[in-house]
Amino acid sequence: MISRRRLTQVMTATAAMAGASGLTGTTHASARTGTPAATQANLGPVRHTRTDLLDIAYHDVGPARGKPVLLLHGWPFSPVGSYAEVAPTLARNGYRCYIPYLRGHGETRFRHADTFRSGEQAALGLDLISFMDALRIPRALFAGYDWGGRAGDVAAALWPERCTGVVSVNGYLIQNLAVAQEPLAPALEQGYWYFFYFTTERGRKGLIRNREDLARVVWRRNSPEWQFTEAEFVEAARLWSNPDYVDVVIHSYRHRLAAAPGDPRYAELERRLLGVPKITVPAVTLDGQADGVIPPTDGSGYAAHFSGPWTHHVIPNAGHNVPQEQPGAFTSAILEVDAMT
Repeated sequence: MISRRRLTQVMTATAAMAGASGLTGTTHASARTGTPAATQANLGPVRHTRTDLLDIAYHDVGPARGKPVLLLHGWPFSPVGSYAEVAPTLARNGYRCYIPYLRGHGETRFRHADTFRSGEQAALGLDLISFMDALRIPRALFAGYDWGGRAGDVAAALWPERCTGVVSVNGYLIQNLAVAQEPLAPALEQGYWYFFYFTTERGRKGLIRNREDLARVVWRRNSPEWQFTEAEFVEAARLWSNPDYVDVVIHSYRHRLAAAPGDPRYAELERRLLGVPKITVPAVTLDGQADGVIPPTDGSGYAAHFSGPWTHHVIPNAGHNVPQEQPGAFTSAILEVDAMT
């Protein structure tokens, strides 16, 4: 767990950086501002920027010249709920936070009707780098969980020159597809029930018809101690009306179980990921002590995948969505990894 003394030292050092002036400073000229109706209380308006494949919706919070941090959400969660407390706190400590909506979520859209609606890990990682290119962000700190943590890990491993450090919930999240057909311990397989559900036509129909009820089950089982509010859930549910949501989610889980082919455009990146590349940049990994799907560990099982400075913490009273359940601990991890650089 995080040492109170260490946390105080890191917080004090970081607070000496630029203050909170201009917490929602102007976006780069390549982005356009969303409608006033899309404004979120703590994260400012929804903005948009374009890559070759996507129109990516995102929020930006913090001084325009602050140190860039990309805050990356998971499935089936919301970037607004996940980072409503984390981003403003980082902004007050001089960081510039970018909070993108993953493909298939919220206002993020595919630009072309014929683009494969892939949810594979290489696509998520490259989306992150393309997002940085569109906003002319040369390097940034990546921090996320679940799908977002995987995107950050993939981008950090394949493009380390673009990453100053990484915070990853549940450790090293790059999928080793070479062993996708190897069974895990039954207790772990039980937590992954929806992976197998989504490989079936029944599961696809279930996601179409019951996406909110299904998400409630995931929230409660993956974070059994989290007392989320109905307002938090309703805010996240708005994201799942995206026209590409079902296709992206279904493909993501089928691909990771080797039950569906990937998009050929990512074949070379997926080939490189088969080698489970090391993450060489500074890293902090976190486990929620009350994670209902991935039991907490001491991190030793994946320590070899981090060849740079690395530390691991177990976060009390947190499940799968650490930044929303324990925002202070997640923020502290970002400050800690930044202090390693």
